[in-house]
Amino acid sequence: MDYRDAGVDVQAGRTFVSDIKQMVADTIRPEVLGNLGGFNGLFQLPTGYQEPVLVSGTDGVGTKLKLAQALNQHHTVGIDLVAMCVNDVLTCGAEPLFFLDYLATSQLQPEQLKQVIAGIAQGCKTAGCALLGGETAEMPGFYQPSEYDLAGFCVGIVDKQKLLNGTKINIGDSVIGLASQGVHSNGFSLVRKIVAEGINPHRAEPGWDWQDCPERLGGMSLGETLLTPTQIYVKPVLSALRSGLDIHGMAHITGGGLPENGPRCLQPDQSLQLNTGQWPIPPIFAWLAEAGQVSPADMFETFNMGIGFMLVVAPEQTQTTLDWLGKHQILAYEIGSVVPGDQSVLGLPIAES
Repeated sequence: MDYRDAGVDVQAGRTFVSDIKQMVADTIRPEVLGNLGGFNGLFQLPTGYQEPVLVSGTDGVGTKLKLAQALNQHHTVGIDLVAMCVNDVLTCGAEPLFFLDYLATSQLQPEQLKQVIAGIAQGCKTAGCALLGGETAEMPGFYQPSEYDLAGFCVGIVDKQKLLNGTKINIGDSVIGLASQGVHSNGFSLVRKIVAEGINPHRAEPGWDWQDCPERLGGMSLGETLLTPTQIYVKPVLSALRSGLDIHGMAHITGGGLPENGPRCLQPDQSLQLNTGQWPIPPIFAWLAEAGQVSPADMFETFNMGIGFMLVVAPEQTQTTLDWLGKHQILAYEIGSVVPGDQSVLGLPIAES
C-alpha cells in the first residue's frame, strides 16, 4: 500500500500549490521576502512607525461553508474568510499586513479549492494585505467527500500612540454604522434551519430550496443572496484615519450582532443608545424573521441587521465623517450615541420573558 491508497494524493497536492502560485503572487506587498512553497512566510516590517505594535486576528467562515458546498460555489467564502480576520484587526486602527489560510478537506479537489483560493486572494487584494502562505491538509475519513473547512490568520500593524483601545471614547460621541452586504458570515446555523424548515406559503410542506426566489428578495435566489460575501472595510476606514478624521473607536459586527459586538470598543462605564429607525435593514433579514418566525430580539442577537461595522466619532465630526464615507461609496448612517452605562446596548428589541 502507499499514501494514495490511504486517500492522500501527494502529487495532486504539489500540482495544486503550483496552480495557485500566480493568485498568491498577485497579492504580494514590497515587504514580502521569499516565495510560496517554503516552510514559512517572511515579512519585513514596514518603515515609518515610531512604536510599531503587531495586531493579530484569526477566524473561520462557519457553517456558511455548507451552503457553498451545496451550491458548488466556492469563491465568495474565500473572501469571507479574509474579511472576518482583517475587519477584526482593523478595529484598533491597524493596517493588515499579511494573511495565512488553513484549508482541510477529505480529498483534494483542485477545481473546487482553486475557487476558494481565488476568493482568498481577491479578499487580500481588497484589504491590501499579502497572502503569505497557508496549509492544505487532506484528511480522508475525517471529512465527508467534497467537504472542506477553512480558517484564516491575519497580522496587522499600528503605531502605539494611534492604537484605538477605548480610551478615546467619550460620553456623547456619535455612533456611525457602515452598511453590511447582507448576512455576512454569522448566524448560518439558524439560516440553514430556516431554509430547511421555515414557513413557505407556496407549499403545503415547510421548507425552501436554495434556488427559490422569495418576493422580498427582488428576483434574487436565496442561495445567491446568502452567498454574498462579507464586506471588507479596511481601505476606506484606514483612508479616513489617515485623512485626519478623528475616529475614537470601532467595532466589527459579527456573531452576536450589535448587542454583543457594539460595546466591545467601549469603556466599562459606557453604553450605546441606538435608534433602529436610522438605517435600512436589508430584505433578507425580514425574510428570515418571517419564514423562521424569529423574534425581533433574536434577530438582533444573531445577525448584523444591516450594520457590518461601527465607528465612534466626536459629535462635531459626525457629518464630516458621513460626507467623507459617502464620497468613498460607503453607505453609512448616524445610528446612535455613547451614553453612561455598563457596556450594554439600549434601544434594541428586548426578548420576552
